[in-house]
Amino acid sequence: MRRRVYYVLPNIPAARAMLDELLLARIEERHIHFMAREGTLPKDMPDCSFVIKTDLIHGAQLGVVIGGIVGFLAGVLLVLMPPEGLTMRTAAILLMALGGALFGAWASGMNACAIPNKKLEKYADRIQNGEVLMMVDVPLRRIREIEEMIAARHPDFSFGGEEPPMLAFP
Repeated sequence: MRRRVYYVLPNIPAARAMLDELLLARIEERHIHFMAREGTLPKDMPDCSFVIKTDLIHGAQLGVVIGGIVGFLAGVLLVLMPPEGLTMRTAAILLMALGGALFGAWASGMNACAIPNKKLEKYADRIQNGEVLMMVDVPLRRIREIEEMIAARHPDFSFGGEEPPMLAFP
């Protein structure tokens, strides 16, 4: 399990130095993400992905729940009041719930792609002022070690916070 830790760095050179230090501390590059003002982050530094910048995950999760509930209710109605000449089985309820969940995830995910990530909104002003947001997905057992390393080497970097633990983050 990993926990995402946020740091606000003063500029691009500081972000590059921090990237090098994290790589030396054996944090893989795929677990380090930077977010800077549009067009300022060099191509050789790991930028935030589309999934991190938008509310896609939250929207899809919400769509699965709402779509599954609506599909389940539609399936129940279909079984209780089947069209004339058809006999519906209880499997129709499960299929409708599954179909509703899939459709809900797709539709809600498509809408959420246009919404910026709510967790990153509080850093937007600082990013526009030229600072760089660094997000690091750290194993739970190494969180204190990495935080102490960053605090010891760079006391001027501001700690942005932590997210709750996440399972198998890609």
